[in-house]
Amino acid sequence: MTKKIDKVLVEAFSKKLHDYPQNQVIKDAIMKNGIQASVQNNDSVVSMNHVFSEEIKTGKVTNQKQSGRCWMFAALNTFTHKLNDLFNLKDFELSQNYTNFWDKFEKANYFLENILDTVEEPLDGRLVSWLLETPQQDGGQWDMFVSLIDKYGVVPKQVMPETFHSSNSAQLNQLLDATLRKDAAELRRLHGEGKPEAELQQVKEGMLSDIYTLLVYTLGEPPQTFDFEFRDEDHAFHREESITPHAFFEKYIGINLHDYVSVINAPTGDKPYEQTYTVDRLGNVVDGTPIRYLNVEMETLKDLAVKQIKDNESVWFGCDVGQDSNRKDGIMDTALFDYEQAFGFSPGMSKADRLDFKDGLLTHAMVLTGVNLVDNKPNRWKVENSWGEKVGDKGYFVMSDEWMNEYTYQVVVHKKYLSEELKQAWEQEPVVLKPWDPMGSLAIMK
Repeated sequence: MTKKIDKVLVEAFSKKLHDYPQNQVIKDAIMKNGIQASVQNNDSVVSMNHVFSEEIKTGKVTNQKQSGRCWMFAALNTFTHKLNDLFNLKDFELSQNYTNFWDKFEKANYFLENILDTVEEPLDGRLVSWLLETPQQDGGQWDMFVSLIDKYGVVPKQVMPETFHSSNSAQLNQLLDATLRKDAAELRRLHGEGKPEAELQQVKEGMLSDIYTLLVYTLGEPPQTFDFEFRDEDHAFHREESITPHAFFEKYIGINLHDYVSVINAPTGDKPYEQTYTVDRLGNVVDGTPIRYLNVEMETLKDLAVKQIKDNESVWFGCDVGQDSNRKDGIMDTALFDYEQAFGFSPGMSKADRLDFKDGLLTHAMVLTGVNLVDNKPNRWKVENSWGEKVGDKGYFVMSDEWMNEYTYQVVVHKKYLSEELKQAWEQEPVVLKPWDPMGSLAIMK
């Protein structure tokens, strides 16, 4: 049964509004200044001090500009913290464009393989519709980054610097997605004509050749070898000739990425704690590192992050950055905006309800580089972002512990910090989630 809005109902709502004595002041303030500027809680701003009891030495923040590559910027930032410290460098950067090139190329192949794998599925079914909605994008996940490093290594930024389309990805993404949808239509048509799989794979290779050309023209061609030259903080000059991207990673970074685990907090009824999960058809490299999460309670997740920070190692983490945050001031706090006082109600939901009812999602990846402990408990966290120096404290954000509880969904930590029970849980066979599950979201915030 439906009920329409009638005049009596609207008049009742209007009377209720005008019975509230402060309504005119609130309305004027919001209409002139906007919602968040009008309801910002300055006590929250004061409490979010950019000072931390545990803090990792870092450097100048990076800038992903108008692209959604936060996940790879954050991951590469964790590498450069180690590299700068070991080799006495300052503000050194690895090439985000190099990993971006291979990610887009691999995502194109991953998409086309999914299209070939679903040729018998209905075109208007949920699975194929989901695949076609976003053939590829800038966003990604930690395990997708691991797959790229395993296969392609890394290079310094000076070897493959940013281009117009690496920093401003909208036009490139639009053209890539249009091309891949056209390719999907062709592959499904050929299958419908009864063409054998070997012929479809041959056609797909031609499609990938076109994608490679497009990526080279817009991002540049990745080097197979390069010369690495730098001067350290003591002004000593160093040169390494004809090194490969893999050899560079092994020599100058030397991290076993498979020693790190993705720990999540998803407190929904369908995801019991101390269970591993994966997401169907989520990835970039065919036969690469599969997506795997270990779901734990929030206190456990935070304890693991604190342990790694105390050992002077930064922590890649994924969160819903647009919630209760001020980009300009670099503040993330659940008390930052007082909607209740202004409107008489709050849009707040539980973390589980936000996930279940599509109001919460992992949208952005950053790096935890510090934490403030009081009686060995965190009350705020230092966050290295990748939005340049013009936001926050020269690009660094401060996050309240309550914000961490509500809007952080994932951290990546070394498995040595896991308890024996969690290590055993990590080794179990993962539950396969649907492709559109909230835990299948990709960090892509610009």
